[in-house]
Amino acid sequence: MERIRNIIEELFDKIEFPDTPNGLYDPLRYMIGIGGKRIRPTICLLSYSLFKDEFTEEVLAPAAAIEIFHTFTLIHDDIMDRSPMRRGQQTVWKKWNEDTAILSGDVMLIDAYKRIAQAPNECRDQVLSLFSTTAAQVCEGQQYDMDFEQRDDVSMSEYEKMIGLKTAVLIACAAQMGAIMGNAPKTMHRALYDYGYQVGMAFQVADDYLDAFGDEKVFGKPIGGDILQQKKSWLTIKACSKTTDPSAFMSVFRTKDIEKVKSVYVQLGVDLDARNEIEKYNSQAISILCQAGFSNEQIQVLKEFADSLVGRVK
Repeated sequence: MERIRNIIEELFDKIEFPDTPNGLYDPLRYMIGIGGKRIRPTICLLSYSLFKDEFTEEVLAPAAAIEIFHTFTLIHDDIMDRSPMRRGQQTVWKKWNEDTAILSGDVMLIDAYKRIAQAPNECRDQVLSLFSTTAAQVCEGQQYDMDFEQRDDVSMSEYEKMIGLKTAVLIACAAQMGAIMGNAPKTMHRALYDYGYQVGMAFQVADDYLDAFGDEKVFGKPIGGDILQQKKSWLTIKACSKTTDPSAFMSVFRTKDIEKVKSVYVQLGVDLDARNEIEKYNSQAISILCQAGFSNEQIQVLKEFADSLVGRVK
């Protein structure tokens, strides 16, 4: 895992975009420069390393592409959500303007496809198909997320479908892509997709939990953002399903009073429910690997990765 982290750090330290026009490419350098957890390229290369040892440029480029695509979605999401901060820094639209953020996000998507096209010849079509399907699904998830802001009757099954599309499928894609490039047996790269999906679900529930109960310095965003933006999080949906008076809860939620809403969450036990849900998803992820015939050593590596994604939830 340490070797892969070092490879990824070097990969993004050396990543290049065109020099001009500055107004188009400076936001790309800015977003890559402020870092992030690099979850998606990490699981891509981690999956690859289960089957092969040599990290060639034709493997590294698609891994970088997944992170660049993810960063593109963040730039546009921040405009839609009116988020002023990302990873402890100003968002692109806030630092520059909305027009710049839209155009820089667009060129970031194009850059991601250029890097995906560098995948090994023998699996390029498969990698491109997987990536394209996933990219569309992420956009579908974002649309559902925006639709839900206007509704008070969102069910947990609808919410889980939304976060599956918006968050989990890209982590699943990264895990499977690494295995495909590593020439893994089909049963194993499908299992890695399913593993990544479960890990992605755990990660999103953890993100929702931390938005209300996390430490702003660690979380990298202001606490209570979902409440202020009136976004339906896992906590919100669970609270509506547990309370005897959903309308009364939504009235409290609409006040945008972060502490009042959090108090209701605690009274209903939703905070503890979220932590149990995170554990459930991670357990399911490991079970998938066991059933697919991965070795104990491989499973331990992937378990450590899964645990690292939700380690901020205490």
